[in-house]
Amino acid sequence: MLRIITDGAADMPLEWQKEFDIHIIPINIQFGDKTYLQNVDLDTEGFYRMVDETKKIPKTSQPSPHQFSEFYKKIAQPGDTILSIHVTSKLSGTFASAVAAGKELEGTFNVIPFDSATGSMAIGFMCRTARTIERAGKSLAEIMQQLEKMRQGNLIILTLDTLNYARMSGRVGTMQAALASVLNVKPIAELKDGILNMTEKVRTRKGSIERLLEIVEDRIGHKPVMMGILQARDPKSGQALLEQARARFNVSEIYMVDLAISLAANFGPGTLGIVAVPVE
Repeated sequence: MLRIITDGAADMPLEWQKEFDIHIIPINIQFGDKTYLQNVDLDTEGFYRMVDETKKIPKTSQPSPHQFSEFYKKIAQPGDTILSIHVTSKLSGTFASAVAAGKELEGTFNVIPFDSATGSMAIGFMCRTARTIERAGKSLAEIMQQLEKMRQGNLIILTLDTLNYARMSGRVGTMQAALASVLNVKPIAELKDGILNMTEKVRTRKGSIERLLEIVEDRIGHKPVMMGILQARDPKSGQALLEQARARFNVSEIYMVDLAISLAANFGPGTLGIVAVPVE
C-alpha cells in the first residue's frame, strides 16, 4: 500500500488530508523551555497569541529521524511503500531526517523521500497529485515523474506586511536588505530553486499586492494553473487576493489556506502569497 507523508511546512485544504489519505508529521515549536507540536497541541492562532503576549518568536525545528521513524511505524504496515514529500532541503533539515529514518527502517518499509525544492501549497498539490495518480492505477515511476515536473514548474511569491517577525526571528537572511531599510517597506520574496530570495521592495501594502499579481502574470501569462492563495492571520485580504487572481488568471482551481507556522514564524501576520502550479 502507498502511504503519502508530508511535513508541517506543507499547506493544503484541511479536507485533503482525509480525502486523499495524506499524513502530516508536525514540526517542533519551542517557546521558552516548552516544546509544542504544530497542530497537535498548538494551532496557528495559538501561535500568534503567544507571540503577541511574549513579544518573542519561537524556535521551530524539523522532526528528528527518531520522530520520523516513530511516525512511519504509526501510520504504515510492514511492506508498505512510504512516499515522503518534504519542504526544500535548502531551507530545512526535514528531508535529511526523512532520509535517515528511511535507512533505519530499510527492510520494514520502502521509504521514498522526495525533496520538493519548494514549500507551502506547492507541496499540498504534489501530495494530492501523487494520490490521484496512484488511484488511477499508475505506477510509482509515473508518480515520481509527475512530481519531478511539478518540482520544476511551480511558482511561489509572497509579500510581507510587517518586518517585525523577520527581525525577531533572525532566521530570514534573505530579508536583511529590507530590514536595513525603512520599517514600512513591503518586501516581495520568491521561493525559487529551493531558496527564498527577496526580489523587490515596495513602499505600500496596496502597491505590493498589485506588484505580486504583476510578477505572477509575467511568469505564467494565461497558461492554465492550479493556484493557492496564502494568508497569515488576514483572511479578508486573502479572500480579496483570491478574487483578483481568479479574475486575472486562467485558474482550473483555486484555494485559500493559512500559511504554515514554520513560514509564519519568519514572515508574520499579514503575509500574502500566491502558489501557481501548471496544469498538464
